[in-house]
Amino acid sequence: MFEEASEVFDNMLKASFPFTFIVFIPAVLILVSPLPAEAAHEFAVYRMQQYDLQGQPYGTRNAILNTEARTVEAEVLSRRCVIMRLADFSYDKYQKALRQSAGAVVIILPKNMSAMPQDIVQFMELEPEMLATETIVPVYFAMEDDELLSIYTQTLTSSSSQGSLSAAEVLLHTATANGFQMVTSGAQSKAISDWAITSLEGRLAGVGGEDLPTIVVVAHYDSFGVAPWLSYGADSNGSGVSMLLELARLFSKLYTYKRTHAGYNLLFFVSGGGKFNYQGTKRWLEDNLDHTGTDKCNDSLYLLRGPTSCLPTQLQSVILTVFFCSSGSPQVVTSQYPEVKFSMVHKKINLADDMLAWEHERFGIRRLPAFTLSHLPSHRLAQRSSIMDVRPHVDVKKLSRNTKVVAEALARVIYNLTEKGAPGDLQIFTEQMVQEEQLSAVVDWLTAQPRAAQLVDKDSSVVSTLEYHLGRYLKDVKRHYVKADKRDPEFVFYDQLKQTMNAYRVKPAIFDLLLAVCIAAYLGMMYLAIQNFGVLYSVVRRITQPKAKTH
Repeated sequence: MFEEASEVFDNMLKASFPFTFIVFIPAVLILVSPLPAEAAHEFAVYRMQQYDLQGQPYGTRNAILNTEARTVEAEVLSRRCVIMRLADFSYDKYQKALRQSAGAVVIILPKNMSAMPQDIVQFMELEPEMLATETIVPVYFAMEDDELLSIYTQTLTSSSSQGSLSAAEVLLHTATANGFQMVTSGAQSKAISDWAITSLEGRLAGVGGEDLPTIVVVAHYDSFGVAPWLSYGADSNGSGVSMLLELARLFSKLYTYKRTHAGYNLLFFVSGGGKFNYQGTKRWLEDNLDHTGTDKCNDSLYLLRGPTSCLPTQLQSVILTVFFCSSGSPQVVTSQYPEVKFSMVHKKINLADDMLAWEHERFGIRRLPAFTLSHLPSHRLAQRSSIMDVRPHVDVKKLSRNTKVVAEALARVIYNLTEKGAPGDLQIFTEQMVQEEQLSAVVDWLTAQPRAAQLVDKDSSVVSTLEYHLGRYLKDVKRHYVKADKRDPEFVFYDQLKQTMNAYRVKPAIFDLLLAVCIAAYLGMMYLAIQNFGVLYSVVRRITQPKAKTH
């Protein structure tokens, strides 16, 4: 190949020196010039939530991006892709991009989100505001890497310098600076039809007759955050599901032996759609209370005579007063764990609200006694619905301790120990019985994958694995499905939540114009030089000819 190329260049030199000068020299200059950095970078982006709930749209309504990158420091953001790091993010900057009709917003998240707590707290508080209203501007999140950070730095330098330069300097800078064209590979988002939310149910039957009171333990398994593909839900509600499975294991052992078989039915319900107004629990109650033709209406299961524990979070402050309403003394916490603070929060259910605060309110609407255990004093706190709710935020030792507290309190209820005046230091479960390793393993497994309701279908490994674990300890494990009504859907999900974005290194349009002018000038000069080669040759010869010596 190289021999053939050398022959071509040799023929060019022999045939026409002017032609060689015009074509060969620029080609050599281009080839030997230092190569620029990578001309394109491909990375994954995760789109902000897009869903409809009770007919109200939320999140971003667009998923297509093909525009030039800018940072929020630029004066003009219209039809530009605004990229910003989480460390520099603020709601005012975000609103500035929306007000100027930006083409898109890309927020770069750090690799280790738990390493910057102050920024995490600030962003967690802003997530609900970002989702409160819909926007046509596509909003994406991307994980930081070296190439993406380099793109951001170059774009920031370009955007920041334009405001302090003169008009001529801006023109020159615009013509010579590198830009980046951000392009997504996906199509426009569309509604997902016939999406099924899956819930799981398993039970331990009590002894002593058919008409037994039933205690239901509920925990929703899905997570929620501003971006579905980044919603890992470690504390809300990975820790709750982990505790529910451990409670199922502990009480399955008690219900195996006749001497410890209690006169209560225990039903464990892992609900889906918890973050979307508890759709799984809503449908389960409708099926068991409203459909008189079902078998469950012939027994007292739906009476739920006992506390319903939704267990949504880590339980650093445990609310256990309801367990001891008959005796009036929180014996377990006071005697065994005096360092644990507990309180009882009364909240009226506002039926006018589109969103319920806690899952137990679904039962309260049906006049069924229920309450929620949580370490959060208010349902409005952002920790319940954030992409920052990651694995390091769950303290497994505290989770293990709280699991034992709940198990002890529940056992005292089903064995009527509170009414018999049992001593507070009586322990039904020892600390060794609660398997901390299993709690940790379940939390690790749940937080290893996003569990947003839009991503967990009936064939998901999350559902099948939960069903397997429930089947190890419980009887009559079955699935319940929720599909939105086609005429008046309670919820609508959309696709294109994860896409591939390409950042192409480009020059602005003015650079093409400047380059065309330079090429035209170069060719014009070469044309004049060839046409007047004799004159040029004589001038060059006169200049280069040595002067004659004078005596």
